[in-house]
Amino acid sequence: MVKISSAHSRAETAPVLDYQSGFGNEFATEALPGALPVGQNSPQRAPYGLYAEQLSGTAFTAPRHANRRSWLYRIRPAAMHPPFRRIGNGRLVSRFGDGPTPPDQLRWDPLPLPDHPTDFLDGLVTMAGNGDPAAQTGCGLHLYAANASMTNRFFYSADGEMVILPQQGRLRLATELGVLEVEPQEIAVIPRGMRFRVELPDGPSRGYVCENYGALFRLPDLGPIGANGLANPRDFLTPVAAYEDREGRFELVAKFMGNLWSTEIGHSPLDVVAWHGNYAPYKYDLRRFNTIGSISYDHPDPSIFLVLQSPSDTPGVDNIDFVIFPPRWLAMENSFRPPWYHRNFASEFMGLIHGRYDAKEDGFLPGGASLHNCMSGHGPDADTFEKASKADTSTPQRIGDTMAFMFETRAVLHPTRHALETAQLQPDYYRCWQGLKKNFDPAVR
Repeated sequence: MVKISSAHSRAETAPVLDYQSGFGNEFATEALPGALPVGQNSPQRAPYGLYAEQLSGTAFTAPRHANRRSWLYRIRPAAMHPPFRRIGNGRLVSRFGDGPTPPDQLRWDPLPLPDHPTDFLDGLVTMAGNGDPAAQTGCGLHLYAANASMTNRFFYSADGEMVILPQQGRLRLATELGVLEVEPQEIAVIPRGMRFRVELPDGPSRGYVCENYGALFRLPDLGPIGANGLANPRDFLTPVAAYEDREGRFELVAKFMGNLWSTEIGHSPLDVVAWHGNYAPYKYDLRRFNTIGSISYDHPDPSIFLVLQSPSDTPGVDNIDFVIFPPRWLAMENSFRPPWYHRNFASEFMGLIHGRYDAKEDGFLPGGASLHNCMSGHGPDADTFEKASKADTSTPQRIGDTMAFMFETRAVLHPTRHALETAQLQPDYYRCWQGLKKNFDPAVR
């Protein structure tokens, strides 16, 4: 099933046609009529004097249901640039675990907005991560704070696909395959190797980025849930083709094997006039998530809130799970309704995009983050426990003003030196549990 659409330079999107759930469907779009060749991918002469180029996100021999590639028909091939040179990595880190990794619960205030011109790339700071881009496993977890658009500068990561979650201010992501406009409570996924530019239509912006070094994110199987629920494939949107035919002096920055490299390029790399395939950027509105929950007793595991998963080589144990905690009703009777106290095999990095998180009364701020590593005990703070223990569970409770998320990984997340030394680290986070009272009385059942 293929959809043809056309546009020139507008920020338009179209349904992703279920491609990332593994069914192999393709998307096709052209900014000029007839720019897509008919019948073969690389004809001797492509329409309009374009060059045919394939962008592969998986091995050529990957099974059909897992194979990801797109054919691009562009003004100039991506190979047209002089050699790259190493530049400073700024606050980006891709080597983890060099220093001690504490077992403590960690929480950070939001990044301050910069007071000097800072674009998206310069505003990235790595907070934690695991694995290794060279081994194609693990992830890097970053925050960003920026106040300037990228104009004559472009970026791509050869290390992994990037999940971008704005918390303050919209982002206009101009990519090789078209434009995505993303606002807070939406996400965008930029594939590994995709060149793009970030513009700030609302001025200063702040948010989160997960750089996935492992298998591509995909929709989870629904299992006993059945045919409907969680994130619906039709709500994922890809851009329509929109090209730039600009010449001048531009910088192209590559992230490769954990380091940043720069080259000068004489034209805009966003010059794809038409494309077809199933390897493309996409966006999703988290507010469209169809939440599933308990209507009898107990708080369900967070896996019931799974949006996307990056599978690993161990069935049922993912490289990364992307989970959200959106507005929802709690209806469990005779139950402790907030998340229970827990220690996990997995490690959890959380952020808050909007409102309040129901397990923390204070201190967890929009734009902030927390890290609870393998077997680190955590759960509701003392005030939340007291209120929830006395709540009337005969009536449903609406949790409305919230949007939190979690990246959960099977491997320990190592906080970076910056994360452990920054002024945003809350040194008294542990105190939120110190007010828990001893309620045990062996004489009272």
